[in-house]
Amino acid sequence: MSETVSGLLTIAVLVLALALVYVPLGDYMARVFTSDKDLAPERFVYRLCGINPRSEQRWSLYAVSVGAFSVVSIVVLWAMLQFQSHLPLARGATMDWHTAINTAVSFVTNTNWQSYSGETGVSALVQTLGLATQNFVSAAVGLAVAIALIRGLLRNQSGTIGNFWVDLVRGTFRILLPLAFIAAVVLLAGGVIQDISASQTITTITGNHQVIEHGLVASQEAIKELGTNGGGYFNANSAHPFENPNGFTNIFEIFLLLVIPFSMPRTYGRMVGDNRQGLAVVGFMAFLWTMMLTVITWAEVAASHSPTGSMEGKEVRFGVWASALFANSTTATSTGAVNSWHESYSPIGGGGTIVNMALGEISPGGVGSGMYGALVIAILTVFIAGLMVGRTPELLGKTIGRKEITLASLYTVVTPALVLIGTAAALVVKSAKAGLLATGPHGLSEMLYAYTSAANNNGSAFAGLTADQPYLNLTLAAAMFFGRFVPMMLILALAGALAKQKRRPAGDGTMPTHTPLFAGLMVGVAVLVTGLTFLPAIALGPLAEAFQK
Repeated sequence: MSETVSGLLTIAVLVLALALVYVPLGDYMARVFTSDKDLAPERFVYRLCGINPRSEQRWSLYAVSVGAFSVVSIVVLWAMLQFQSHLPLARGATMDWHTAINTAVSFVTNTNWQSYSGETGVSALVQTLGLATQNFVSAAVGLAVAIALIRGLLRNQSGTIGNFWVDLVRGTFRILLPLAFIAAVVLLAGGVIQDISASQTITTITGNHQVIEHGLVASQEAIKELGTNGGGYFNANSAHPFENPNGFTNIFEIFLLLVIPFSMPRTYGRMVGDNRQGLAVVGFMAFLWTMMLTVITWAEVAASHSPTGSMEGKEVRFGVWASALFANSTTATSTGAVNSWHESYSPIGGGGTIVNMALGEISPGGVGSGMYGALVIAILTVFIAGLMVGRTPELLGKTIGRKEITLASLYTVVTPALVLIGTAAALVVKSAKAGLLATGPHGLSEMLYAYTSAANNNGSAFAGLTADQPYLNLTLAAAMFFGRFVPMMLILALAGALAKQKRRPAGDGTMPTHTPLFAGLMVGVAVLVTGLTFLPAIALGPLAEAFQK
């Protein structure tokens, strides 16, 4: 009973903290992207890079800018990883070419899937300058695309949706950097390490020797969670005591990975001039988050009462409730950080984490990506509801016509196609299949989880899968790349199509999109789309394993 009370109080504190920052942070982000003033550091970057901050871009040029920036980032990061042994502070770190490709794509796409051991696979220099830099800018790219879509809904017969370079710089300098600095100080005070000391070799109580690595962990941990990145400085990720030493840092890290995604609907409401629109979206996100938290926690608590318990893969200092809360939150966003091993979860609990990602990570999703994913669900909802009641489908005065619904529909099928095709192909490739720890339904779950995580840019894993091999590294990298940038291009095309339209005032025939009823319809559409797509695979994996037991 005491564990139940403690778990419920932890959830209540987390929800209260998120509620307290919803308005101020959401309003601040809206001001950042609507301000006509530039900060001095921003002006320096604009001059250095030859950017005109007052210029506007059509959706196609905005998309080219996103793609070019990301591809160049992948190439530069791959080179750093491939040749890190020749750079300072190497610590003996080396990486195969295919692992370096996977890692570079992973961090640039905000996925942070890690086929390598964090403390030995990457040097201290690359951790700090390469990976941490991408933790900032990859999150800022997601923010920029979400803001571009909101502008598309706002603009009236406009050919432009903003300037990617300005959105990227502002998101980094005004939102991610200051928040990450504050978060790093709090984590440092909570016991997370931050130093550049050499590694230590200690003698264990059994007489063996163990190497203890150090590093600039608090600063990377802050942006890892805040930017919904998830890559761990150490292989054990947020289960490592240097990254997550106690109960306070655990709940604070969960808060960090949820705070921007859950505040983005307020930004949306402020920018469109109707805060009720934001409340409807955050209600939709919160319902899905609560629903899946209930399922995962129930499954793990029930398993803990079995004769064998369910503490395998869980840290004793966190327990079942805090582990389930972290697992639900990290897979409901595109974070992928873990404080327990999802491989060891009960079939229903582990299946719940897969469902979170299969929903498209809209509960509340990643930084930026959760917001534009939710708006796609809103577009599908008004279209379906409009057909049912005979009304012209509109969202904020913009008609959802053939072009708009085509782009929204394509958005919803890209990621499932990557997941299901990738999983099916891997299960018939001998080298990939050999990487599975388990057989039967659980083995299917391991592979399904990997491609669901990659294509949805989550980054967590059923850790039993040995993924550091050429086939899995390259195909998972492809899933991460196309799962990130194809949907982004579709979102930007959608933003351009909406921006060109004339914004019509609401009339008697306009469906209200700010009500609890509409938020409920959005939940139904999201669950229906996910169920129709992934239910067969989930039935053959987690559900079949549950019924076996």
